[in-house]
Amino acid sequence: MKINLLFLVSTFVLVNSAMAQPASSAYKTLLSTLYGNSTVPTVTVVELKKMKNVVLLDTREKKEFDVSHLPNARWVGYDDFTLDRIKDIPKTANIVTYCSVGYRSDKIGDKLKAAGYCPVHNLYGSLFEWVNQGNPVVDNAGKPTNRVHAFSRPWGIWLKRGEKVYE
Repeated sequence: MKINLLFLVSTFVLVNSAMAQPASSAYKTLLSTLYGNSTVPTVTVVELKKMKNVVLLDTREKKEFDVSHLPNARWVGYDDFTLDRIKDIPKTANIVTYCSVGYRSDKIGDKLKAAGYCPVHNLYGSLFEWVNQGNPVVDNAGKPTNRVHAFSRPWGIWLKRGEKVYE
């Protein structure tokens, strides 16, 4: 994943300073920083569960998606994302993007909006928040699993439930 050095350093500083706060407060601080300049509105897990006719787009890398993903989600990727992967989705479809915590999905949401897709939302807290609230994820066979790709050990601290996978 190509993330600039400034982002990595600022995230490291934020994570280390946030560790002194209660977990929920620290996680909210992290997310507000990640979403700070976003043009993509967020939707909470509770709101997503009430939405009808949603197209869920998983913007993580394929190896992350292969471990587990939200039921009925479609993999579109991040580093190698292309609009060709969603050309069959109507531009008026109700799209919700997600990744591990919401940074990558926010960036893909920007690309979708720029291409004329509307409405587009980013799942607040993304997969980690979904799992942390006790919601199910499935493997590639569509079977429920407890395994969750936690991206990396520093990011994995935000995942409170499930079996963390880092491969």
